[in-house]
Amino acid sequence: MQGITRGGVRGMRVLSRAMSAFGPAPGEHSQETHPETGMGRRGFLTGLGRLALGAAAAGAALDPASAIAAAVSGPSRRSLSLVSLHTGEKLRATYWADGRYQENALSDLNEFLRDWRTGDVGAIDPKLLDLLFALKGKLRSDDAFQVISGYRSPATNSMLRGRSKHSGVASRSLHMDGKAIDITMAGRQLARIRQAATELRLGGVGYYPKSGFVHVDTGRVRYWS
Repeated sequence: MQGITRGGVRGMRVLSRAMSAFGPAPGEHSQETHPETGMGRRGFLTGLGRLALGAAAAGAALDPASAIAAAVSGPSRRSLSLVSLHTGEKLRATYWADGRYQENALSDLNEFLRDWRTGDVGAIDPKLLDLLFALKGKLRSDDAFQVISGYRSPATNSMLRGRSKHSGVASRSLHMDGKAIDITMAGRQLARIRQAATELRLGGVGYYPKSGFVHVDTGRVRYWS
């Protein structure tokens, strides 16, 4: 059981209720009958294989971090280009190389994605960087992501929430944990960025066309606008 994620175990439990629905695959003739299900041996094994695939899919849906890791597992180096629309600063950083995250690059990214209002620096989730890297690949672009908001301090989050009852700012925003970022890209339409992020299914995606940005985060998979 060590090779199955917690989400996969949950998927197995849910999907196991449908076990009796699986019979022998077309063209199969079983010689042995399972005593509890009445299935032939081959049909039982075929159904079990389908269950395993379903459980794996369920596990991935429940574990965005694992899905993000799988999405970026190919390249030996991962780099991002960013530009802050508030400070005008630019950064290109190779944050993954030689099989591990690069501490100096992560530190630079933490500084770059600081709360531009207060200057507070937070720890950016490396999986958020991986999500951006996967999104860049999905968009097939090497253009820089234009950053509206990265890390957000508690003071800034409280101020933004206080502006309006309908501000849409969460009291425990993932920006405060370094797990969310608001972006756009000069070379791509905003709707295309939203579509690409949604298709990745690697976390939350918020669409704000009037404000000119897409929110992505490493929380559970969900969408809003």
